[in-house]
Amino acid sequence: MIYRFHNGRVALPDGAVGAADIAVADGAVTTVGPTGPASADHMVDLEGGWLLPGFIDTQVNGGGGVLFNDQVDVEAIAAIGAAHARFGTTAFLPTLISDTPAQIAAAMAAVDAAIEQGVPGVVGIHIEGPFINEVKRGIHEAHRIRRLDAETLATLTAPHRGRVMLTLAPELCDEEDIRTLVRHGVIVSAGHSDATYDEAQRAISAGLSGFTHLFNAMSPLHHRAPGAVGAAFDSDSYCGLIVDDVHLHPAVVRLAIKAKGIERVMLVTDAMPSVGTDDSEFTLQGKRIAVKDGVCIFEDGTLAGTHLDMAAALRKTVEVTGLPVTDVSAMASATPAAFLSLQDSHGAIAPGQRADWVWLGNELDPRATWIGGRIAPDTVPDLSRA
Repeated sequence: MIYRFHNGRVALPDGAVGAADIAVADGAVTTVGPTGPASADHMVDLEGGWLLPGFIDTQVNGGGGVLFNDQVDVEAIAAIGAAHARFGTTAFLPTLISDTPAQIAAAMAAVDAAIEQGVPGVVGIHIEGPFINEVKRGIHEAHRIRRLDAETLATLTAPHRGRVMLTLAPELCDEEDIRTLVRHGVIVSAGHSDATYDEAQRAISAGLSGFTHLFNAMSPLHHRAPGAVGAAFDSDSYCGLIVDDVHLHPAVVRLAIKAKGIERVMLVTDAMPSVGTDDSEFTLQGKRIAVKDGVCIFEDGTLAGTHLDMAAALRKTVEVTGLPVTDVSAMASATPAAFLSLQDSHGAIAPGQRADWVWLGNELDPRATWIGGRIAPDTVPDLSRA
């Protein structure tokens, strides 16, 4: 099947082009080239917009009215994925915030089942807590916070179908446990942490490779006490950024990207179930969370994730940084793909990659999403004209 995209900009690894023919077989791109004389199976007028690699979101708590913690099953994962596909997300990690060992095991089993059943977009799971620091817990419930034990370590390191990402406070974990996790393929990230610079660096030496929502819920950068943020800057680690005009000041977004480069910064949503709905509130582990002006907030003023989608995150990042769309797109696709070691199959429009794309209008508004070469339901008008 050949898709012909024209009258816009198609972001390819070597730069953007005005039109391209993309051939797809079995859900993957086989060839990408200039438009030719032969007819295509599907003609898509980009109307001055962009065709970008599909977005990869490593932190998705919910969407479409579903919170993963509340419903750890295949149906919930499919509903969350469908909600975010409307905004260009083609690969994601359903994210479980601090919960019981039994719920962690159930969530991991649900993700394995979702991948086995071919639920579009799901590529693994993110376990965010409960192995975090209470002083940086944010909206996470204090009574759920605990130390990593042998039983949960065995659950995390057992064979799984997709990627497993774990956010923990490195100052409260043994370095040998981090080495064990990494040796078994778990992607370890620092978050909800009060680590000193030295504590964070020791964890990095043990294999920790990421920082979850950098700056938020972690020890800050100080000129005599660099903290977790300083360790992130002074390493090759990957860093997630929530760019929503609330979690980070625009200057901080610019500074982080300058310090780390687009090859190490990932846009994330930390999305809650309100994304993809008009809901003005939801319940998070018994707490009523209000959604007002795009902000998810508890009654005491604590931020509770976001009402952010990846298209909005990209749009806001372009706005506050002035970077080219292709650079910001890389932070939403190629960089998280590399972080998850999925760069051989995800993150670019190129032969051998999955046919995962998003069409954004010239105002960077989401128009259509393809996952594995198939257009996601409810994302666009009919594009079947040949």
